[in-house]
Amino acid sequence: MDGPSAPRNGQEIVRLENAHKIYQMGTEQVNALAGVTVSFERGSFWAIMGPSGSGKSTMMNILGCLDRLTSGSYYLDNQDVSRLDDDALSELRLTYLGFVFQSFNLIPQLTVQRNIELPLYYLGWDAARSARRAKELAEEVGLGDRLHHRPTELSGGQMQRVAIARALTNDPQIIFADEPTGNLDSATGEQIMELLDKLNQLGKTIIMVTHEPDIAAHARNRLHMIDGVIDRIETGTYETGKDRQKHSAGH
Repeated sequence: MDGPSAPRNGQEIVRLENAHKIYQMGTEQVNALAGVTVSFERGSFWAIMGPSGSGKSTMMNILGCLDRLTSGSYYLDNQDVSRLDDDALSELRLTYLGFVFQSFNLIPQLTVQRNIELPLYYLGWDAARSARRAKELAEEVGLGDRLHHRPTELSGGQMQRVAIARALTNDPQIIFADEPTGNLDSATGEQIMELLDKLNQLGKTIIMVTHEPDIAAHARNRLHMIDGVIDRIETGTYETGKDRQKHSAGH
């Protein structure tokens, strides 16, 4: 059985159909995805949740074109990307998708500006145009005064802001966030989530993996996985931690 799937209304940006991912672990086969069918709407905000080994990270890697399905189909903006070769997938990641990771993945030897500019180098932008774009994005994430600092001179929250700015350089259609607050304290994590909220309000589709309910509460939609299948899907508006604090203070 495919299990529950998100409703389709013609506005979907990604769709998995009977998606299977099997890993060979020695003599055993592990079904990381076991026949998943699901679609996400353009401009939506999703949290993918589940215990360790549930398949949530595998789904993130498949959706982000970082891994391939064993069988089934993956449609990104109605293009069957499961049939693309490695070069085409790399081009797709570079031009269409943005990534934010728990560990920031910044290059310590480079300044904030150079870290943000890095994807633009691969897109062939000239130095002056890249510098303008990096400055613009650094200001958007509140780091306009940190352009010439290196990651070691920044706090964890600031490093994640750099990572978000870098993810935005190519004006991606989808931002994938893998445990984006996992290395941050709760207050800083809330700030990062408010930034992702703002990006979603500006029309970006955000697909996030998290195991933290308070972080998942920022997403309007939650997909719960277990043993490689979808356990359940929750849709609707969820309160942020700040909203809950306000309501608690009012009682």
